[in-house]
Amino acid sequence: MQRQIDWQAKFSAVCEHTLYPLLPEPEQEFLYRLFDRYHFTFQEFRQLAEIARDLQMWGEGGLQSWLSRDPIDDEQGRGRNAKERFWNELNRRIHRLKAQPKTYRGFHGSVPEKVTQAKLVDQKTPKKIFGWCPVASEKTVCCNLRTIDAVETCAFGCSYCTIQTFYSDRVVFDADLREKLKSIEIDPTQRIHITTGQSSDSLVWGNRNGMLDALMEFAWQHPNVLLEFKTKSANIRYFLENEIPPNVQCTWSLNPQVIVENEEHYTVSLEKRLEAAEKVAQKGVKVGFHFHPMIYYDEWETAYPNIAREIVRRFDPQAVLFISMGSVTMIKPVMRQIRQSGFKTKILQMELVPDPHGKWTYPDAIKIRMFRTMYQAFSEWHEKVFFYLCMEKAAIWQGTFGRVFPNNDAFEQALLNAAFAKINP
Repeated sequence: MQRQIDWQAKFSAVCEHTLYPLLPEPEQEFLYRLFDRYHFTFQEFRQLAEIARDLQMWGEGGLQSWLSRDPIDDEQGRGRNAKERFWNELNRRIHRLKAQPKTYRGFHGSVPEKVTQAKLVDQKTPKKIFGWCPVASEKTVCCNLRTIDAVETCAFGCSYCTIQTFYSDRVVFDADLREKLKSIEIDPTQRIHITTGQSSDSLVWGNRNGMLDALMEFAWQHPNVLLEFKTKSANIRYFLENEIPPNVQCTWSLNPQVIVENEEHYTVSLEKRLEAAEKVAQKGVKVGFHFHPMIYYDEWETAYPNIAREIVRRFDPQAVLFISMGSVTMIKPVMRQIRQSGFKTKILQMELVPDPHGKWTYPDAIKIRMFRTMYQAFSEWHEKVFFYLCMEKAAIWQGTFGRVFPNNDAFEQALLNAAFAKINP
């Protein structure tokens, strides 16, 4: 009896601070039996619970269902060698599943309800709104992007987004935006690139609280600033009804429609994004496109080039300032948040390797293959539009373009020179 009590106490201690309590009851019972057989350490059981949670989110039915299709053969059943055989085989199968392109056929992604319950608040705050891109670094080829955080928190529910770990469920609009914009010191002799799309979507909120009015005034006052509004929305009414400074650019983050439906919740469709970009470009506002993050899945090799061909067909390259590419990059707090929430997503069904910043991303070979394929799909625009990679190291640039800038300042100047050559022809 005492032995049973001790065993139960050990199991309870091991389960603490793992995802075990969040699993469905049948899955909990299965992991309980595995623990009884193999006596996992805390770290082993934590990883086992993560695997079970991942398989559940990926539409695999959980660990028990997944293993039942091809049970791990274990004649001995117990002991250190049995546990080692089980663990090695399980990890081999998980690695194989992650390494192959995922499929969205028959899958239906979901997102936590809290995304739809955000409260909109106009608030004065002592926070500074002007700064550097949060991923700016000398460890990667970086464009020295600056940011203006006019809003904190996004209305969308993209599964891969880091914003979900930075802010609460309150959408905060800076009530002092106009005054703070006036206080930003800009050297009139230096061109710089600023975006408003790092802490929230740039356009989804429209002109709430005069936000766009204030930002346009800022752009008019600083003609040496390339002010970018990055979005996944189609809320372009303000840009169609008002005179827009020539140094303002609207950019759309694009993915194949199957990714939009399963991983970019509450955003507008791919077609609506392209239609919005067309209307803005027809108004005379410069546009751009970000294929970031590109998702490695079984149909990527045809889906992404199809978007490229559609852009080439529908747009005058003179209206497009730049096109960027980037991959999924995960930080551990986002991965924990995804698993805690438990919504249906395949975003973590990927082979994870560390990047120069210690974040998790695709292996170099996959990145180069995807970026090079996409760049080649835009072949007729290579001399007409500026192409670049976001947050990638020099070797990825070399593998994609066959060239790389010597430093970040050279990259920044090349981007700005190309942009202002079209803004001020």
